[in-house]
Amino acid sequence: MKAVVQRVKNTSLSVDGELISEIPYGLTVFLGVKTGDTEKEGAYIAKKIAGLRIFEDENGKMNLSVQDVGGEVLLVSQFTLYGDASHGNRPSFTAAARPEIAQPLYEYVAKELSSYGVTVKKGVFGADMKITQFNDGPVTILLEN
Repeated sequence: MKAVVQRVKNTSLSVDGELISEIPYGLTVFLGVKTGDTEKEGAYIAKKIAGLRIFEDENGKMNLSVQDVGGEVLLVSQFTLYGDASHGNRPSFTAAARPEIAQPLYEYVAKELSSYGVTVKKGVFGADMKITQFNDGPVTILLEN
């Protein structure tokens, strides 16, 4: 499982011109599920995201988590994180889990994140999503297990 975590403000997600989710402050998380991933990997990645200390404290140090600052998480499924372009210019996505495996794990990660007291908003699995986000920092962290 792979997650690209970005510290953001004023982030929204739309499908076919309709607003689906919006967060005022927190994290946008692009989540990729690979073949062989299980709930074990999902639990690990959710715990890391909830506890990741990438928000500034009163001294300007990145020392606070999304939980600490009362931020929200916009969780977006993104199989393209497992795109392999090492052979040619057209990526292969064979490492990405099939939708029937990936979608339940995506939902599991959302549920696990919520269990840490984090408000989680989601995209639409498999949809052509349009995301407008205002990166804060910018701060981008790659998590993988």
